[in-house]
Amino acid sequence: MRNSFWLASLLAVLLLVSNDQATSTIARATQQSNSNSSVAVRYFSAADVKKGFESNATLLSGPDHSYIIITGRRDKPGQVEVHANDTDVIYIVEGSATFVTGGRVVEPTTSAPGETRGREIDGGDAHQLSKGDVIVVPAGVPHWFKTVQTPFNDFIVKVRQGNR
Repeated sequence: MRNSFWLASLLAVLLLVSNDQATSTIARATQQSNSNSSVAVRYFSAADVKKGFESNATLLSGPDHSYIIITGRRDKPGQVEVHANDTDVIYIVEGSATFVTGGRVVEPTTSAPGETRGREIDGGDAHQLSKGDVIVVPAGVPHWFKTVQTPFNDFIVKVRQGNR
Protein backbone atom coordinates (compact mmCIF):
# COMPACT_ATOMS: atom_id res chain seq x y z
CA MET A 1 0.00 0.00 0.00
CA ARG A 2 2.92 2.31 0.64
CA ASN A 3 3.87 2.03 -3.06
CA SER A 4 0.29 2.96 -3.97
CA PHE A 5 0.52 6.12 -1.89
CA TRP A 6 3.76 7.20 -3.51
CA LEU A 7 2.57 6.41 -7.03
CA ALA A 8 -0.61 8.42 -6.57
CA SER A 9 1.36 11.27 -4.99
CA LEU A 10 3.82 11.27 -7.87
CA LEU A 11 0.97 11.36 -10.37
CA ALA A 12 -0.60 14.29 -8.53
CA VAL A 13 2.69 16.19 -8.64
CA LEU A 14 3.04 15.47 -12.36
CA LEU A 15 -0.48 16.74 -12.89
CA LEU A 16 0.33 19.93 -11.00
CA VAL A 17 3.46 20.47 -13.08
CA SER A 18 1.35 20.30 -16.25
CA ASN A 19 -1.02 22.93 -14.90
CA ASP A 20 -0.69 26.48 -16.26
CA GLN A 21 0.08 27.74 -12.78
CA ALA A 22 2.77 25.16 -12.06
CA THR A 23 5.68 27.58 -12.10
CA SER A 24 4.21 29.84 -9.43
CA THR A 25 3.02 26.85 -7.38
CA ILE A 26 6.48 25.29 -7.38
CA ALA A 27 8.10 28.63 -6.56
CA ARG A 28 5.73 29.16 -3.61
CA ALA A 29 6.30 25.62 -2.35
CA THR A 30 10.08 25.99 -2.57
CA GLN A 31 9.97 29.35 -0.82
CA GLN A 32 7.73 27.96 1.93
CA SER A 33 9.85 24.87 2.49
CA ASN A 34 12.98 26.98 2.74
CA SER A 35 11.61 29.72 4.97
CA ASN A 36 8.52 28.42 6.75
CA SER A 37 8.86 25.65 9.28
CA SER A 38 5.05 25.51 9.69
CA VAL A 39 4.82 23.53 6.43
CA ALA A 40 4.94 19.99 7.70
CA VAL A 41 5.85 16.75 6.03
CA ARG A 42 3.02 14.28 6.56
CA TYR A 43 3.57 10.55 6.98
CA PHE A 44 0.88 7.85 7.02
CA SER A 45 1.87 4.39 8.21
CA ALA A 46 0.57 1.31 6.42
CA ALA A 47 -1.72 0.75 9.40
CA ASP A 48 -3.18 4.27 9.04
CA VAL A 49 -3.73 3.75 5.31
CA LYS A 50 -5.40 0.39 5.97
CA LYS A 51 -7.75 2.04 8.49
CA GLY A 52 -8.49 4.69 5.87
CA PHE A 53 -9.56 2.07 3.34
CA GLU A 54 -11.73 0.36 5.96
CA SER A 55 -13.63 3.59 6.58
CA ASN A 56 -13.44 5.24 3.12
CA ALA A 57 -11.57 8.16 4.67
CA THR A 58 -9.91 11.37 3.59
CA LEU A 59 -6.27 11.03 4.61
CA LEU A 60 -5.31 14.63 4.00
CA SER A 61 -6.77 17.86 2.70
CA GLY A 62 -4.15 20.36 1.54
CA PRO A 63 -4.12 24.10 2.18
CA ASP A 64 -7.27 25.74 0.77
CA HIS A 65 -8.29 22.28 -0.51
CA SER A 66 -5.59 22.56 -3.20
CA TYR A 67 -5.45 18.78 -3.06
CA ILE A 68 -7.26 16.01 -1.22
CA ILE A 69 -6.02 12.46 -0.68
CA ILE A 70 -8.74 9.83 -0.23
CA THR A 71 -8.56 6.12 0.54
CA GLY A 72 -11.67 4.93 -1.29
CA ARG A 73 -13.64 1.77 -0.68
CA ARG A 74 -16.57 0.75 -2.85
CA ASP A 75 -18.95 -2.18 -2.52
CA LYS A 76 -21.45 -1.10 -5.20
CA PRO A 77 -21.72 1.22 -8.20
CA GLY A 78 -21.75 4.90 -7.40
CA GLN A 79 -23.45 8.02 -8.65
CA VAL A 80 -22.16 9.93 -11.63
CA GLU A 81 -19.83 12.70 -10.49
CA VAL A 82 -18.71 15.90 -12.21
CA HIS A 83 -16.23 18.14 -10.41
CA ALA A 84 -16.03 21.65 -11.87
CA ASN A 85 -12.77 22.44 -10.07
CA ASP A 86 -11.05 19.13 -9.31
CA THR A 87 -9.06 16.68 -11.40
CA ASP A 88 -9.19 13.13 -10.02
CA VAL A 89 -6.11 10.91 -10.17
CA ILE A 90 -7.35 7.41 -9.33
CA TYR A 91 -5.08 4.43 -8.61
CA ILE A 92 -6.77 1.03 -8.27
CA VAL A 93 -5.35 -0.74 -5.23
CA GLU A 94 -7.61 -3.79 -5.19
CA GLY A 95 -10.51 -5.16 -7.22
CA SER A 96 -11.90 -4.21 -10.61
CA ALA A 97 -14.61 -1.99 -12.04
CA THR A 98 -16.24 -0.67 -15.17
CA PHE A 99 -15.59 3.07 -15.11
CA VAL A 100 -17.38 5.35 -17.60
CA THR A 101 -16.08 8.82 -18.54
CA GLY A 102 -17.57 11.53 -20.72
CA GLY A 103 -21.06 11.37 -22.18
CA ARG A 104 -24.19 13.04 -20.82
CA VAL A 105 -25.22 12.98 -17.16
CA VAL A 106 -28.74 11.57 -16.72
CA GLU A 107 -30.85 13.37 -14.08
CA PRO A 108 -28.12 15.82 -12.97
CA THR A 109 -28.43 17.52 -9.60
CA THR A 110 -26.13 19.97 -7.84
CA SER A 111 -24.84 18.39 -4.64
CA ALA A 112 -22.55 21.28 -3.63
CA PRO A 113 -21.04 24.32 -5.36
CA GLY A 114 -19.11 23.03 -8.38
CA GLU A 115 -20.28 19.44 -7.77
CA THR A 116 -22.86 17.62 -9.91
CA ARG A 117 -24.25 14.13 -9.33
CA GLY A 118 -26.41 11.99 -11.56
CA ARG A 119 -28.07 8.58 -11.93
CA GLU A 120 -26.04 7.32 -14.90
CA ILE A 121 -24.15 8.38 -18.01
CA ASP A 122 -25.65 8.25 -21.48
CA GLY A 123 -22.86 7.43 -23.93
CA GLY A 124 -19.32 8.01 -22.74
CA ASP A 125 -16.31 5.70 -22.82
CA ALA A 126 -16.16 2.55 -20.69
CA HIS A 127 -12.82 1.63 -19.11
CA GLN A 128 -12.17 -1.74 -17.48
CA LEU A 129 -10.09 -0.90 -14.41
CA SER A 130 -8.20 -3.40 -12.29
CA LYS A 131 -5.46 -3.55 -9.66
CA GLY A 132 -2.51 -1.34 -10.57
CA ASP A 133 -4.36 0.80 -13.14
CA VAL A 134 -4.36 4.60 -13.00
CA ILE A 135 -6.92 6.88 -14.62
CA VAL A 136 -6.86 10.67 -14.64
CA VAL A 137 -10.21 12.45 -14.94
CA PRO A 138 -9.85 16.18 -15.74
CA ALA A 139 -12.12 18.72 -14.06
CA GLY A 140 -15.50 18.99 -15.76
CA VAL A 141 -15.55 15.41 -17.14
CA PRO A 142 -18.46 13.20 -16.00
CA HIS A 143 -17.33 9.90 -14.48
CA TRP A 144 -19.05 6.92 -12.94
CA PHE A 145 -18.24 3.57 -11.39
CA LYS A 146 -20.89 1.62 -13.33
CA THR A 147 -19.95 -1.80 -11.92
CA VAL A 148 -17.64 -2.79 -9.08
CA GLN A 149 -16.25 -6.21 -8.21
CA THR A 150 -15.49 -6.36 -4.50
CA PRO A 151 -13.37 -5.96 -2.61
CA PHE A 152 -12.57 -2.65 -4.32
CA ASN A 153 -10.17 -0.04 -2.95
CA ASP A 154 -8.88 2.98 -4.82
CA PHE A 155 -6.49 5.73 -3.89
CA ILE A 156 -7.74 9.12 -5.10
CA VAL A 157 -5.82 12.37 -5.27
CA LYS A 158 -8.06 15.32 -6.07
CA VAL A 159 -6.13 18.27 -7.46
CA ARG A 160 -7.89 21.64 -7.31
CA GLN A 161 -7.59 23.66 -10.51
CA GLY A 162 -6.66 27.31 -10.02
CA ASN A 163 -9.30 30.06 -10.39
CA ARG A 164 -12.04 27.97 -11.98
